[in-house]
Amino acid sequence: MLQQTQVVTVVDYFRRFLQAFPTIAGLARANEERVLRLWEGLGYYRRARQLHKAASIIVDEHDGVFPRDMETIRSLPGIGRYTAGAIASIAWDARQPILEANTTRVFSRLLAYRDDPTRSLGQKLLWGMAESLLPRKNAGAFNQALMELGSEICMPRRPLCDQCPIGDLCPTNAMGLQESIPASKKKTAYEDVTEAAVVVRRRDKVLLRRCGDGERWSGLWDFPRFRIVASRGEALHQELEAKVAELTGLDVETDRKLATIRHGVTRFRITLLCHEARCVRGRLRGENMRWVKPEQLKDYPLSVTGRKISELL
Repeated sequence: MLQQTQVVTVVDYFRRFLQAFPTIAGLARANEERVLRLWEGLGYYRRARQLHKAASIIVDEHDGVFPRDMETIRSLPGIGRYTAGAIASIAWDARQPILEANTTRVFSRLLAYRDDPTRSLGQKLLWGMAESLLPRKNAGAFNQALMELGSEICMPRRPLCDQCPIGDLCPTNAMGLQESIPASKKKTAYEDVTEAAVVVRRRDKVLLRRCGDGERWSGLWDFPRFRIVASRGEALHQELEAKVAELTGLDVETDRKLATIRHGVTRFRITLLCHEARCVRGRLRGENMRWVKPEQLKDYPLSVTGRKISELL
């Protein structure tokens, strides 16, 4: 959960997740939809699916006991070098290094490393430093302390160097280069796009579609959603009806506009037009769609914008 997400965001999710799945076996037996529903709002949903898959592998191949061998740990879905090192050092005090955003910043400043630390040369250098600094005992506490140092003292902007326990050892502090080390990443070039989400009604039910592999929210349910060109008027209604038919196999008549939601996903700034439509005729195309009553939407894992639409209903 802490991959690419701050602790303050994770805490409540972590508690709910452990309450629902207190054991690896319990998580392995769980339905993927329930796992995703409890993860809903954390983003990067692939993490949840990989965690679920990893639990199944541990049950099937390791008798339900989390492995301690680093190569085996790293073979589990969703676990790379940093996560494996964090698990092994914190859980069993294994002498394994970690390197993540906070420790990358600490080490870059301790080395006065002016190039991009995320590139291969920088990564090799910083991983080597992380390994060389490990104490013989209490490696887990040491790794956690490094992360805390980065998050609480050695911050990206205006670090608290006068409070830093190793400030006198830091060449970046001595040279006053805290604002330029580590080197800034290239700014993301954002693309503005317009999408539509259509709530298709048939009597007292609405249509949900499960996103497939390779789609933005794989494994989650959503209202029929797609990119559009038109933004208003008759052209918009015609495009909505045509694309709903293409996606679902249903002929619909568009109705009122529910809302406009603006949000960002990776490098896209999205304007989402939310409309209602009435099913006129047709048969659903594929097994990834389902008619549900609005009050049942609370049981389905949705994206953040999908949940906002469900609340409007």
